[in-house]
Order: sequence, then structure tokens, then C-alpha cells
Amino acid sequence: MRKPGPDTDVVLSSRIRIARNLRSFPFPLMATPEQAEGALEQLLGVAESGRLSGLGEMPAYRLSEMTELEKLVLVEKHLISPALAGQSRSGALILGPDENISIMINEEDHLRIQCLYPGFQIREAWEFASKIDDIFEEGVDYAFDEKYGYLTSCPTNVGTGIRASVMMHLPALALTGQINRILTAVTQVGLAVRGLYGEGSEATGNLFQVSNQLTLGLSESEIIDNLYSVARQIIAHEKAARERLLAESRPRVEDRILRSYGILKYANIIDSKEASQRLSDVRLGLHLGLLTDVSQETLNELLVSTQPGFLQQHHGEALSAEQRDMTRARTIRSRLANEA
Repeated sequence: MRKPGPDTDVVLSSRIRIARNLRSFPFPLMATPEQAEGALEQLLGVAESGRLSGLGEMPAYRLSEMTELEKLVLVEKHLISPALAGQSRSGALILGPDENISIMINEEDHLRIQCLYPGFQIREAWEFASKIDDIFEEGVDYAFDEKYGYLTSCPTNVGTGIRASVMMHLPALALTGQINRILTAVTQVGLAVRGLYGEGSEATGNLFQVSNQLTLGLSESEIIDNLYSVARQIIAHEKAARERLLAESRPRVEDRILRSYGILKYANIIDSKEASQRLSDVRLGLHLGLLTDVSQETLNELLVSTQPGFLQQHHGEALSAEQRDMTRARTIRSRLANEA
């Protein structure tokens, strides 16, 4: 997210996740420790064979050797799922050099390949993820059925095994009262809308993850094209709503943004929910041209560095809720002061 990307004023990131399983082992949730270890060894064997060397250095980390705090930070950075963080039985992570590639082993499925790109680059992310999938498919025998496609632990992933998603910042649609109508329309065309951390998470800070819901009966290109088309429409609606806010409610919108900016610059205590909302307001102000004292890179950084796990890792010890709120406020004040 430190790198520029298309439409980053609305789309923070694009993600492709591919779920695969090995034919010769039960799904991870049903596997014995010995079977899970066997699947791990096969998949790490592909990584260690040099087949991934063209992608840069990609070290592997066993979850059993990580602290709970280290795993929480990886979840907050979207590099592993909460499900993988919650279990360490033969779980592992293969991480790309720029953290744009994360490969989870023995999560819900034996293999989950994830590619993250900045901005609206869902097609580019798919092309890259597909190359990694091909490399693993050359080295192991995937569980595949001629009728149903790739077999997965959860039936909702059967078929292509692909989850394509874009993380969108939609404050103007929320402020103009259009967000519920837009998101309802999105779900009616086979897409799902979730919060920052996926299924079951709350959409805080006006951040919404829009992804495909169907993986069976559609080709990979149809899934990607459908998401691309709908996301492009949402981007257009959000940008139109921003123009409307400036034209019809500029004094009120400017006041809201400057108030949030002032609170972030001077607050001594701030919880994660308020911080997310205030950062959303400031991000909107930046893209409306109402604020120039902060950069998008800084806002992206604060989105991660103010999360509970990251704060505690940076501080070097566990913190109480109040200590986290004080540390979060101090982190934001310091970062914004450096922008001035």
C-alpha cells in the first residue's frame, strides 16, 4: 500500500485468494497431525525446490514458532487469516519480499495463495496469483473433480476456488445516505460485502470489502470480469457523491473533516473505532482537496499501525485497552506532526 495504484482515492487494494487441496490428504480440519505434517512437507517442498525463485526471496514461517502477538500483527496486515492464526497445527506462511504475496498452508484448505495489489488492479492480481498456482500445480497433485472443479473444505469455494476482492473507501456514499442502496444492489448480482477483516467483521471507517460470492458454475475470467464491472460502477457512484457533497454541503463537510483532523492531531486518548472514522474523514478531505497537510501513504500506514496487535508489537509488550488507546493517539500525533 506504499506504492501507487489506479483509483487509490476509492480502492485501497485488490486481492486474489486461491484455495487448493492435495488429493492424497484429508482436508486440514479432518487431518491427523501426521497427515497435516505430510501436506505441509509437500507444499514446502515446492517452495524450497526453487520453483518460486523468480518471484524473489520467499521465506517460510511455521505458525507454531510464532507468538500470539506476531500472529495478530499478520492478521492486521491481511497476510494471514484469523482462522490460521487461531491454530498452529502444522500451519505455515510463505511470505513474498514486498508482502504482496502470502501463501497460507493448512488453514481451512491445504493451500491458500493470496496476492495483494495497491489500488484497483484486480486483473493484474489475478494474473500473478494464477502464475503461482501453476507453479504449485506442477509440483503437487491437486484435489480436482471433472464435474465440480477444485475441491475445497468449504462448499462455497468449490469450483474455481477463487475469491477476488477489492477494499473500497466509500465515505461520500455513506454521508449522502446512498450506501445501503448501493450495497444491496451489489449483493443481488452475486457479490458479497464485508468489513475490513472479511467475513463477520464490521465495516468501520467506511471501508468495505467487495468480493465474489460464487465460485462454481463460472469461469475464472467471468468472476474477475463481474467484480471488475461492478467495482467500476461503485467507484463512479462514490466519485459522483463526492462532487455532490462539495457542491451542496461544502461548509458542513469541510467542518467535519477539519474537526476530525484536529482531534487526530491533538487527542491524548482515542480508541480504534473512533480512529478509523476520523482517519476516514481525513482521507476524504485529502481526496476532496480540502486537506494538504497529510499524504495518502501516511493514512495507509496509520490504518495498520494503529491496530491493537501492531501497537503492542511496536511497544514491545502487552498493553491494556486504555494503554493501547493512549499509544494509538500518540502514534497518530507523531506521524501527523512529521507531515507538517
